[in-house]
Amino acid sequence: MCIKNLILIALVSFTIGCKKEEKTKSQKLVADISEQKVDKQQEKKDHQIREIKKAEITPNVDGNMDDPIWKETQWYPMDQNWIGEFPDFKDFLGRYKMTWTPEALYILVEIKDDILYDQHKDPLKLWWDDDCVEIFIDADNSGGEHQYNNNAFAYHVALDGNVVDLDAEKKPVLYNNHVTTKRITNGDVTVWEFELIVYDDTYQEGKTNDAVVLSENQKIGFAIAYNDNDTSKERENFMGSVFVPGEDKNQGWINADIFGTIVLKE
Repeated sequence: MCIKNLILIALVSFTIGCKKEEKTKSQKLVADISEQKVDKQQEKKDHQIREIKKAEITPNVDGNMDDPIWKETQWYPMDQNWIGEFPDFKDFLGRYKMTWTPEALYILVEIKDDILYDQHKDPLKLWWDDDCVEIFIDADNSGGEHQYNNNAFAYHVALDGNVVDLDAEKKPVLYNNHVTTKRITNGDVTVWEFELIVYDDTYQEGKTNDAVVLSENQKIGFAIAYNDNDTSKERENFMGSVFVPGEDKNQGWINADIFGTIVLKE
C-alpha cells in the first residue's frame, strides 16, 4: 500500500473519530439538559396555599376550644375521599384549624364519628386500620418521596395518643416526642388538640436532633387526614384535606408533592 493511501486512511479515521466524539459530547449534553428538566419538573408546585396565624398566647393542649387563638382562626374541611366510599355525614364529618409559635405547630381537629375503633392494642401493628388522625409535615415544603426517609413525616396519631411513622429501615417507630395530643369525646363528636414539633430532613433516629424554629413567612408542606373504621378488619374510609389527582389517592405516606402549603403569618 502506498504512502498516499495510508495518509488518506489516517485522515478518514481521524475525521470519523472526531465526529463520534462530537456525537458523544452532544448526546451527553442533551442527557444533562433532559435530566435538569426532569429535576425542575419534579419540584413541588405549591397548591392549597393557606396562611396560618401566629398565636400570641400558646394554646393549652387540653382538647378544649377555649384558647383565644381558636376563636380567631377558621375551620378547614377534611372532605377529600382518599380510600373507600364517600361516607355519609352521619358517619363521618371532619374539620381542622391551625396556629403556630416559634416552637411548634398547633392543630385543632373536630371529628364526627359514631364509632371509635381500636382493634390493635400494639401501637406498631396495623396502626392504619384503627381510627386515627394522620398528620403530614414537610418542613421545607420541598415535596418529593419520603416513604422510608425523613424528607417528610406522616404521623399516625392513635386513639391512645401513640404516634407512628416508618423509619429508614422500613420499620414502624414511635414518635411520641414529636406530637403531643389530647382527645375529648362527647357523644359522636371528638375533639383532638395537637402540639407538633417540626423536624426537617436532617433528622436521624436515635440521635440528638434540633427542632426547626418557626418564623414568619416560612412555608411548610402540610396535609391532614382521618382513618375511619367502624369495626371492620381494615379501615373503611380515609378522608383527607387535600385533593389528590389520579386514581390512587393514597399517596400522602409516600409522596410529599401532594401536600398543601401553609404559610406562617404574624
